[in-house]
Amino acid sequence: MRIVPATLLCLLVAVLLIGAPGGPERALFAAQGGEEGSAIATQSGQPASQSDPRVGLAAGFRDAGVAARNMELVINLPKPEGFYDPESPAGRPSGGGGGARGGRGGEGGGERGGRGGERGGRGGRGEGQPEGPPQPPQLSFTNSDLAFSRDYVFQGNYHGFNIYNVEDASRAELVTSVVCPGGQGDLSVHGDLLFMSVQDTRARLDCGIQGVAEPVSAERFRGVRVFDISDLRAPQQIAAVQTCRGSHTHTLVVDPDDDDNVYVYVSGTSAVRPGEELAGCTDAEDDPDTALFGIDVIQVPLASPQDARIVSRPRIFADPESGDISGLWQGGDHGPGTQSSRETRQCHDITVYPEIGMAAGACSGNGILLDISDPVNPVRLAHVVDESFAFWHSATFNNDGTKVVFTDEWGGGSRPRCRAIDPPTWGANAIFDIVGGQMRFRGYYKIPAAQTEEENCVAHNGSLVPVPGRDIMVQGWYQGGMSVFDFTDSARPIEIAYFDRGPVSAEGLISGGYWSAYWYNGHIYGAEIARGLDVFRLTPSEFLSQNEIDAAALAVSEETNVQHQQRIVWPASPVVARAYLDQLGRTNGITAERAGAVTTALARADRLSAGGSGAATLATDLEALATGLEEDAEDAVYHDVRRLRLLAETLRGIATALR
Repeated sequence: MRIVPATLLCLLVAVLLIGAPGGPERALFAAQGGEEGSAIATQSGQPASQSDPRVGLAAGFRDAGVAARNMELVINLPKPEGFYDPESPAGRPSGGGGGARGGRGGEGGGERGGRGGERGGRGGRGEGQPEGPPQPPQLSFTNSDLAFSRDYVFQGNYHGFNIYNVEDASRAELVTSVVCPGGQGDLSVHGDLLFMSVQDTRARLDCGIQGVAEPVSAERFRGVRVFDISDLRAPQQIAAVQTCRGSHTHTLVVDPDDDDNVYVYVSGTSAVRPGEELAGCTDAEDDPDTALFGIDVIQVPLASPQDARIVSRPRIFADPESGDISGLWQGGDHGPGTQSSRETRQCHDITVYPEIGMAAGACSGNGILLDISDPVNPVRLAHVVDESFAFWHSATFNNDGTKVVFTDEWGGGSRPRCRAIDPPTWGANAIFDIVGGQMRFRGYYKIPAAQTEEENCVAHNGSLVPVPGRDIMVQGWYQGGMSVFDFTDSARPIEIAYFDRGPVSAEGLISGGYWSAYWYNGHIYGAEIARGLDVFRLTPSEFLSQNEIDAAALAVSEETNVQHQQRIVWPASPVVARAYLDQLGRTNGITAERAGAVTTALARADRLSAGGSGAATLATDLEALATGLEEDAEDAVYHDVRRLRLLAETLRGIATALR
């Protein structure tokens, strides 16, 4: 393991703000349940547009064309030294189908692409890499997922990870680089611990860059590394939990009833390693101990994390009647004209939501819901298939836990799957309502702008944007850029902001774009596979007011691992109240008289917070307004009912604080 203290490398990129065609008010009205649903048809099952400003952007590694709407780039930090091939900093073209089999921008989307970029062609050697085999794969410098803690962003990479200080996001700077090759590099943080997924056969226990040549070796590591990050400038590996299939991704699970341990759900998608290398590993499907058809659960004692170990392998795909551990989708298409879905023998990603006791698993050929009240022994509650999904990739709950968004990584992440010729429901999101513990399909969402043959593009990782009263998500689409969309109406999702660059190269497909796009404490962070780390801010528009953006920034987190969702709670604040008021005004869900009275009362609250008098009188007035809003809700329709009640609740909270 090599730790590299680093100085800031910044590349400021000019953002071209381009207005989109069409009528935003009309489209948003449709999204809120009006009669003009056709206004958003291109985002819910119709072909991608070729007149969008994102279409035809100039290619370039550092000078690509840019299109943006309702968001702006704050800063770009290029990859630091040691995390790119100095002979080809942008990366190398995928050739002969190599990179295309690696999955998720080189990510192993399934067993046949399980070694990530290892089948990805002729990778360049890393700095200081010795001559001769084994050489690093083409995609061994891929930026991968993000985790957040306090004022820091942790960015994974196939070659290790980087830590950035974002206390002032506009002046984000690199703190430390840790060289520790192993592929994938998905990260989670908990206190002073960092967890890292490793799946490549080249990975070593000692983090060495020389790789492992032997087919069976005690030096090889595939599983989950655990680092002590109490000193952010000198992380130390303190544990390395070996697994039979490596760790393509992992999910940190914090049990609210267990203060002594945290748990890690390991999703392995690679081929099973030989039993001679790790005892107990077998891929025999008729063996009850097979490493297929399950996940691994690691227990990490917080008092002695070096003792982390696997404690269970839940058979979450089993048929409850026959006990067959291969009890879900068996692979194949769903009929003429449908997608061919992968057999369900592993999960790609699992998102847990401990406060509602559930998890959502994106598991090859199925989307599943799990009961995680006992985190060591999760139990499947429900499962669905979709005729348009090739490979169920990731999942995101809405804040209420009443919806789940699944993504389809058709093509594995390294192929162009957002072209005008591609089906608009393939490689997209599928949105489900959760009703009585079951999932009901409601709609699809795919970016509405056609991409080129030189751009790997498909639905990938995203997170909620914490705007109170709405379900909004930001998401990476590889070289399709990032998209912010509203799915408050599950059947009518609508895009409200985007950022996109042209292809990395015009000469051929070089893997790039956003692996993930996540909201954290007022900004959006994008893990750009080839170009580094991007930081964005949202800007007000017809779709999103400044009050809504300011209210989202009030939802502050000390630690965020996106696959471990935490309930978002907003303070009883005038800013939050104004966000609800803006939403009600946008849908004509509140009378002008009532809105005026609330606006006046909130202005009085602002003056009081600055040292004014009359707190008791204002508290009484706010209570009266809240009662009136609750009465209005009785006659309201659709989402206005909930927003009126939330506004009333917020006014009561402000009143309580004044007393």
